[in-house]
Formats: sequence, C-alpha cells, structure tokens
Amino acid sequence: MLSFAVYLDGHAADKVELAGAYVVGTDDVPLRAEISFQKGVIVCEKRAAGPAGLAVLWDVAGVGRILLETVRVLEREKPYILQIEFARARLMRINQKLEDWGLLDFTDIDDVATMVNDARTLLIKALQADTPAEAAAKGDEALSLAVRASERATEFHANAFFSRRKETASFSPHVVGCGVPLDQSPDIIRKRISSAFDFVTVPIVWRDIEPSEQTFNWKPLDTWVEALSKAKIPVRASALLSFHERYVPEWLYVWEHDFDTIRDVAFEHVRRIINRYGQYVHHWDVISGVHANNCFTFTFEQLMELTRMTAALTNQAAPQSITTINIIAPWGEYYARNQRTIPPLLYADMAVQSGIKFDAFGLQFLFGPGIDGMFLRDQFQVSSLIDQFAKSGKSLHITALQVPSATGGSDIDGGHWHEPWSEQIQAEWMTRFVEVALSKPFVESVSWQCLTDTPEQLIPHGGLLSANLSPKKAYERLVDMRSEIHAASR
Repeated sequence: MLSFAVYLDGHAADKVELAGAYVVGTDDVPLRAEISFQKGVIVCEKRAAGPAGLAVLWDVAGVGRILLETVRVLEREKPYILQIEFARARLMRINQKLEDWGLLDFTDIDDVATMVNDARTLLIKALQADTPAEAAAKGDEALSLAVRASERATEFHANAFFSRRKETASFSPHVVGCGVPLDQSPDIIRKRISSAFDFVTVPIVWRDIEPSEQTFNWKPLDTWVEALSKAKIPVRASALLSFHERYVPEWLYVWEHDFDTIRDVAFEHVRRIINRYGQYVHHWDVISGVHANNCFTFTFEQLMELTRMTAALTNQAAPQSITTINIIAPWGEYYARNQRTIPPLLYADMAVQSGIKFDAFGLQFLFGPGIDGMFLRDQFQVSSLIDQFAKSGKSLHITALQVPSATGGSDIDGGHWHEPWSEQIQAEWMTRFVEVALSKPFVESVSWQCLTDTPEQLIPHGGLLSANLSPKKAYERLVDMRSEIHAASR
C-alpha cells in the first residue's frame, strides 16, 4: 500500500484537501489511483506496480499554496511522512537543475547553495526525529527552505539569461501578445492594444461560428480580424480544431460514433476558416488540447490522424504561416482520471516522431481555479517543465498564460503565490513568468490568455484589463517589459 501520514501543528491532521491530487510514476506520467484520507493518512490505491509519488496541494511557508510532488517511493505497510517526501523530492530536483542550468560555477548563487545545505540538514534531523509529528515539522521547515531555494535559483537563472538574450537582441519581432474576447468591441485596439502588444490571438470557436449545420455566424470574427488588419497588428488564430465540449457544435454529436464523418466535417471546417482568413493570419494554432479534451472518446490513432490532417491542410492552404500544435495542462493531471487521453509529453513526442509537419509547440499555463491542470505550480516547476518540452527539438510559444488578480469566483481553491491573489501579486507573478519563459532561447513568444475580465472566462479576474477596460498593474508591467525587449533589439 502507498500511504502518507500527515501531521499539522504536532498532531495527526483532521483533514487534507485532495482536490487536484493524483499519483505520478517514475517517468512523471500520472497514474490511475483511488486516493482517500483516513485517520490522518492519505491512502493511494494505484493500479500499476512500481515506485510512485503523490501530488497534492500544500501550504509552503514563504511561498504559498502550490501543487507539490513527493519523491517516488515503493509501497509498504508503514505510511511515509508526507512533508519529508515533499522535501526529499524538491532537494533532488533542485540539485539536478542547478547542474542542468550550469549554475554551479556562479559565485552569485552561493546563497542558494547555503539554503540547499540548510534544507538538507533539516531533512536529516527530520529523518532522525523521535516522533512522526516532530519529523513532519522538521520536514515542513526543510521543504520551505528547499522550495524557496529553488525559486531563488529559478529567478537567478531567468534574470541572467533573459538579460543576455536582450543584450544579443535574439528575440523575434512578435514576442508579446494577448488574446481577445470576440464579444468585446475592437475599439480597444487603439487605446489598449496597438502600443502594448506585438500580436493578437483571436479565438476560433467552431460552436459559435457554425451554431447549426451550414449556418454561419462570421460577424464577430470578421469584425476583429478586419480591425486588427487595418491597425497593422499581426493576427494569430487559436485553434482551428479542438474537441473540448466548449468548442464543438451540438449538431456534430449526431456522428459521435462515426469517426470518418467527423474527420471529413472537421476537414471542411478547417479549410473554410483558412480560406476566409488565410490572408490575414500569420500564425495558426492548428489543433489544441486533443490529448486532454476528447469529448468524442477518439482512440490514440484517431487523435494522431486528426493532428496530422489539420497540420497538413494548414501547411497546404497557408504555406507561409507558422503552424503550432497546442499543449494544454502540460503536467498531464487529466491522464490520472481519463484513460482515453494521452500524456502531454507522449503526445508531443508522437507528433514529432510520426513525421507530422509543423513549426512549433504551444504551451498553456493557466492557474488559479481548482480545476485539473490549473492548480498552481511554482516558478521552478514551470521552468523545469518548459525545459522538458524543449527536448522535442521544436521551438516553443507560450500561447496562453493567466492568473487571477483577486481571490474568489471559484468553488475550490487552486492555490496562491506568496500571498492571496491581488493586482500586485498577479503583476509580480506575470513578470517572473515572462522572464523565466523568455530567458530560454527556444521560447519564441508569450501571450496572455485574455486581455479583459469577462464573465465567461475560466479564470475569474484573469484579465490584464478590468471589466471597464481600466489597466491593471500586470498590463502596465507587461507594456514596460515589451518596451525593454524591443529597445534592446534596436
């Protein structure tokens, strides 16, 4: 049995929030398991043999409430102590990344080395403690130091290499963008977009474009595309194809058991969109999230066929444009719940190995609500994951990033960073994230998910502008960062 004892304030915990919790294997792929909390112990009944770890939302002193993973351990009768396994896992990861990032030769990183050594000392004391409660308390102290050290190392690495990239002017012309809601008037282009962003992403929502078969509503999309083109702002489109239930028209479910018909109808939809907007759009997210959102329960082979078809059609119909395959929920938590999905790194690897012609991967980092894929990770985890996708050999675009500027609006707490969400924390998180992402030479661009607060968005208070279009601190900071990047490139 795989189990973890939880002690808080010197006593066995009365309850633990298990929303978002999952079991993960040695290859970082989530595993299917039943997770429960019983008398101070988290019990994981997994369906696969071998070592595994637990990911669960946890309060880390000095850092916030984030989704953490334990080290991978073997099953045994005696429960492991959760905080000790959290600390062990983070210390192992940070030692590996310090080497991977080449930071061991930097003298300015001495404070990180000291924090890591102190965390290791605390971990040893935790392992030698007389009681489980004392061990857990020391484990919490070690965890806090280790996570803060990893964030400090991430910040140092990002600052150094972001500055170096600015000095060498190695950014693309279109590096900072945002998404827009089509129900918003494009009048904000002149006031809030033209001087702030290098490109704008317009959403392609099949359900809205073709609400009933062969009946089309082009006006919202036409209005935005024409206005952006008139303002000479590059246009990206996302996504030509998605099988999330929010994107799929109701009438398409008539053929939910007929893959061939759905593929043919999807082909015509994609071709129709490209023919209409191909002269305006310079970058297409050809397919998005099919590895995770699969409302028709397509097989692995069918999902790869749809990916190949959409990429090939886009390359044929718009040969001068950039084509991106979008990866959502990049840690793959959804795979622990749904066996008809594909782990994100496996999907990315298969897209490359199967010879599908496309230019880049898009990654989405959306945090805040208590929804699978949106439970908060710290910047060290973000940076490490981006590095993993770089191994594909493709360039990367951060096609969507977003966190809230206020608490509330979600039934389940998805975590917070350092302090409860506010405009200031949103701006600080955004600044740190953009520096982390753009410090990596293989990341071409970053784009905020949605420019304005809207009632429909998944992340309440997630816009850079409030509902009345007044700018938040994150908007002002992103404008400054973009100016710094382009000033360095002149």
